[in-house]
Amino acid sequence: MTEQAQLVSSALDEETARAEVYGLLSALYYAPPAALLDQLRVAVTEAPAAGALLEAPWSELVESARKLRNDDIAREYDALFGGVGKPEVYLFGSHYLSGFLNEKPLAALRTDLAALGLERDDAMSETEDHVAYLCEVMRYLIAGEDVAVANLTRQREFFARHLQPWALALCEAIAIHPKADFYRSVAGFTQAFISVETQGFDMLG
Repeated sequence: MTEQAQLVSSALDEETARAEVYGLLSALYYAPPAALLDQLRVAVTEAPAAGALLEAPWSELVESARKLRNDDIAREYDALFGGVGKPEVYLFGSHYLSGFLNEKPLAALRTDLAALGLERDDAMSETEDHVAYLCEVMRYLIAGEDVAVANLTRQREFFARHLQPWALALCEAIAIHPKADFYRSVAGFTQAFISVETQGFDMLG
């Protein structure tokens, strides 16, 4: 294999890994991930994407999945993010960006999603500023086949406008919550990954 071909292969592998991490985070934050937990427990504890910064938080996430039962993690999810009325921890960007749900940040997000040709699935009960939805959009912008939409420029713009400004605040809210155990490790991994993504986009200039 030529050096150029190796570089192309490496770049493709990294993009695939980035898309997979966003898909993983989307699943972890959307609902108690019973089937996914079984996969995590047998995962290798080396980072799923390039970058030594992810090694330790990934290992902690895998170990946390191994030590807790599915029903314990489901109860933790409900205690943190569920319940009737106000949750212990909000998973919606509008809360962190404006202090309220369904505010201007959500309207701006919907405008940008429409420009990307994306619209909310009627089967989805949450608004589009849910962190799981935003991670799924990032996965699509990385792995999608329409290069007019799925490209680095669109990824950087969407990340900078709709995920980067509040994702670390969400991670901090989870990390300091006394009821967080498994999701403290999820937040730690999320924080590390968002930091790697931020650095990568910053390098693009």
